[in-house]
Amino acid sequence: MNRIALVMIVRDEVRCIERCLFSARARVDEMIVLDTGSADDTAAIARRCGARVAHFAWVDDFAAARNAALALTDADWCLVLDADEWIVGGAESLAALRTQAASFIGQVSVASAFDAADGSIGQAPSWLPRVLPRGVRYAGRVHEQPVSVLPRQRLALAVAHDGYRGAQMEAKRGRNEQLLGLALAAEPEDAYLRYQLGKELEVRTKFEAAAPHYEQALARTGQHAAWRHDLVLRALFTLKKLGRFEAAVALADAEMARWPASPDFFFTLGDLLLGWAATEPARAGELLPMIESSWLRAIEIGEQPQLQDTVQGRGSFLAAHNLAVLHAGLGDEVQARLWREHEAALRAS
Repeated sequence: MNRIALVMIVRDEVRCIERCLFSARARVDEMIVLDTGSADDTAAIARRCGARVAHFAWVDDFAAARNAALALTDADWCLVLDADEWIVGGAESLAALRTQAASFIGQVSVASAFDAADGSIGQAPSWLPRVLPRGVRYAGRVHEQPVSVLPRQRLALAVAHDGYRGAQMEAKRGRNEQLLGLALAAEPEDAYLRYQLGKELEVRTKFEAAAPHYEQALARTGQHAAWRHDLVLRALFTLKKLGRFEAAVALADAEMARWPASPDFFFTLGDLLLGWAATEPARAGELLPMIESSWLRAIEIGEQPQLQDTVQGRGSFLAAHNLAVLHAGLGDEVQARLWREHEAALRAS
């Protein structure tokens, strides 16, 4: 019978570590918490929850810390979570691992909450490699990834994450950018690091600084890279914010054939074209039908939770909301009302 360990690295996580440990402790044989320098009661709370706590001197390297934590257990499978994550469903997939050969890396759905522009809380799920066979280790100073030739297999395990909410992001401000800068100094051609640095800058509205990193990442990222979907969407958004509409549309045209089943792509395309129409009203007559068509296509595709880095609602209520606003702005209150009703029905479903 295979043994399963929860393996974590933590620092100053009194806000949430108990929630994480409680969600997992009935599903695993042991819980390993490696503290990287907490100044609060994180370690004490972890011990009280039943975890084995060890300490690690932080060396500006997430992979080094992850690997030190993994070395503390000889379990057949290691479930890797962060303190701001917790299991919300699919725990039966962990039980199934007890009789499965440790011959693959398990990907789990991590749904990240974020503060949307309209004041609501959005959800963006990603498939992340978080269930590792014994002996697999990480590489990467930041945004570290397991290094293994083993195949990836998606599990039914569902994890929630609230570390991208405003208050939590503020606490991490600048840390990842510094580590990414150090990593890129050693590997300046690394497309994944360029993508991640672009994202760090973009979320802080540093669009001018983010754009060249996205451009370099796009040029070096393979068509089947797991992060390319998110990279394309973020690059389109960044170009829109910079008013570089022709470059954005050229990128969208080049990428469209690769994302026929992505509601996020067509939602983002409609948003991009709307920004162009607002900036250049003379183009509105040409662009408005394409804007409507893009959001209709997003709804036609529907929600695709299996898609990497999708955002909940882009294939349903968010696109319907945009169509309602669009028709209201055009003075077609009948269509606007119908889309508002459709939005409400989609939100309730």
